Amino acid sequence: MRSLANSQLSRRQVLRGLGACLALPLLDAMLPRGWAAPSQYKPLDKSMGTHPRMICCYVPNGVNILEWMPSDKGRDYTLSPTLEVLKEHRADFSVLTGLGHPASQGGHSGADTWLTGADLKATPGADYTNQVSADQIVAELHGKQTRFPSLQLSDASGTGSAGHSHTLSFDRSGTPMPSENSPKRLFERLFVPDNAADREATLRRYAERKSILDSVRGEAKSLNDKLGKQDQKKLDEYLTSVRETEQRVGRLEAWVDVPKPQVDPKNLQLGSQPGNAHDRPMWLDVMLEVSYLAFLTDTTRVITFEWSREAGGYGGGGENHHELSHHGGDKEMLKKLGIIDRFHLERLGRFLTFLKSTREGDGNMLDNTLVMFGSGMNSGAGGDHSPKNLPLLVAGGHKLGLKHGQHIAHEPNKHPPLSNVLLTLIQRMGVEADKFRDSTGTLTGLA
Repeated sequence: MRSLANSQLSRRQVLRGLGACLALPLLDAMLPRGWAAPSQYKPLDKSMGTHPRMICCYVPNGVNILEWMPSDKGRDYTLSPTLEVLKEHRADFSVLTGLGHPASQGGHSGADTWLTGADLKATPGADYTNQVSADQIVAELHGKQTRFPSLQLSDASGTGSAGHSHTLSFDRSGTPMPSENSPKRLFERLFVPDNAADREATLRRYAERKSILDSVRGEAKSLNDKLGKQDQKKLDEYLTSVRETEQRVGRLEAWVDVPKPQVDPKNLQLGSQPGNAHDRPMWLDVMLEVSYLAFLTDTTRVITFEWSREAGGYGGGGENHHELSHHGGDKEMLKKLGIIDRFHLERLGRFLTFLKSTREGDGNMLDNTLVMFGSGMNSGAGGDHSPKNLPLLVAGGHKLGLKHGQHIAHEPNKHPPLSNVLLTLIQRMGVEADKFRDSTGTLTGLA
């Protein structure tokens, strides 16, 4: 007898009884093998306040650029085969092509520089020197009003390693900020109330951390006079990072007795695992759902989300994303890579729908939320890992001054720096800045 556990049912299959044919409902067994059941979580009706927000979503390994890039430009452009997935949101996003970070080395260090625009080998004798990321410039302004100045999410927790970062966020000294990859831990951190014992343990932890920071700062200052100018500069950068950590601890301490927002976890699949190919669609959805809730409750206004670390990741059916990115022009591999690209945009489209479905002021949440989506490298027509012509979308933010429904195209070998896009987003978030990294201004046409 054929086992349902090892086969896929069709919705055309019917139950026959009493002379009637009834179509089967959508069952888990009807889903493609390797896919988890779709999330049943629904967007809420209204947000808890009108605030500007920004989320930067990163996918590794580049895309099938042949199916990604539109064939024409301007407002009447034709959606490419891959971008067709987002057709219902056409008026809510702009396609940006031809851009890149001139200082970036490309390859699998793309995540490290996507939001920093840094030359990682700019310092002689140093293997890795990063700069502050755009999201942290924004968090410095908005983090004063929220429980968490920013959130860092990824499919791998911590910071990773130089050139293969698990985070998109870097503080003022270029130090990576660790990411969270567990939906359950993230939800508990944001929304589960602390009991008395938890509160005391948290305060003790903060006190211990401040004591350690005090000790480190004292020892570092006593060492300063014994160092040369180059080492003094490095030490000053380190102390800047210590001061930023002290400020973060102080802000967290101030929020200990402020009740967390009450959020019902029903239908949130918080047990989804990032490293499980079967869970991949559900894990992405639930991480974006919790991000949506963090925005809705004004728990934070700044999020970075690395959907997979570079040289890793799965497609919706468990495909090896990195392996397919080294396609060498193979048509079948390019076809599969395009399927993964569309899978990613389906998840993004669902998140945009959540934001647009939730009322906020005289509009919706998407009107006040900047969404940047893309990759820090281009796998190219031949599978090369190029830092040029990066795949990039910017969505939302109508009420923050962004213009959409367009393809803004540039020549890959003659283009404004990607930092122009980052400066545009920084300014739209209310930060008074006229430059970011190697920017030459804001990106013409985006705002």
